[in-house]
Amino acid sequence: MTSPAEYAQLRAQLDTLTTEAFRPELAEIDRLSTLEIARTMNGEDTTVPAAVADRLPEIAAAIDATAERMARGGRLVYAGAGTAGRLGVLDASECPPTFNTDPSEVVGLIAGGPTAMVAAVEGAEDSKELAAADLDALGLTADDTVVGVSASGRTPYAVGAVEHARAACGALTVGLSCNAGSALAAAADHGIEVVVGPELLTGSTRLKAGTAQKLVLNMLSTITMIRLGKTYGNLMVDVRASNEKLRARSRRIVALATGAGDPEIEAALAATDGEVKNAILVLLAGVDGPTAARLLDGSRGHLRAALHTALHTPPFQSG
Repeated sequence: MTSPAEYAQLRAQLDTLTTEAFRPELAEIDRLSTLEIARTMNGEDTTVPAAVADRLPEIAAAIDATAERMARGGRLVYAGAGTAGRLGVLDASECPPTFNTDPSEVVGLIAGGPTAMVAAVEGAEDSKELAAADLDALGLTADDTVVGVSASGRTPYAVGAVEHARAACGALTVGLSCNAGSALAAAADHGIEVVVGPELLTGSTRLKAGTAQKLVLNMLSTITMIRLGKTYGNLMVDVRASNEKLRARSRRIVALATGAGDPEIEAALAATDGEVKNAILVLLAGVDGPTAARLLDGSRGHLRAALHTALHTPPFQSG
């Protein structure tokens, strides 16, 4: 049970946070028309990309460090509570179908576990120990990256995750918050503080803060995957064709990358067990399926590097 003194201390902390600030000019927003409220809210949202732009150098540095570790077999782990935790789980869950990653490579941890995706779990966000236990269950290593996500920058679960990751095994840590001078950023190797200002509804950080966090998480995962060779230009060549829409997209990607016709595309995909990246290499380099697989394995999955090798290495001749 939290004591009155502890509640007073927490309230004092919240009073210092930009994301919790009260905006008197919006005190009668409920008296506006629906269209006026929508215009006001839309105007608020347009300020978010500029706040993210201010932090691009820090974001890029965190991505480069993450990609370096993932190239060695490390994982990307998001840890947060409430909206921040849900956004991390969302980003992680979209990596397998988009980049053909294993579900264990990008992981989203939310305080309170899966139940917390749809319902509040009492006290979960207040526990640093819970964060440590969740990370220990993953068998964290020094090649992993842990991204603590918290709008306030003070959420114990997110701060505890970053602190434990550094102390337990020297994992890379990133602290993503929406307040300047946050405990989360201070605890991390890479602090990213996207200050979006007070919310339309006081303290409702699923709004601008949530949008900012979503934009940054999009960058962290997407650009890391680009650095790891999961794309060819702006084509998702590692896409996993798990349904009819994605199977059609796979064929379209091969067509865009090669300019080949449908019969050639079907033959290349058949020769490579449906692997888009391999099929592109078959068509552009004129190699067979097994050779394409060996070239990609030798280039650590980077299609451009494999293509360069195929086109600039003389074929082996016996005798």
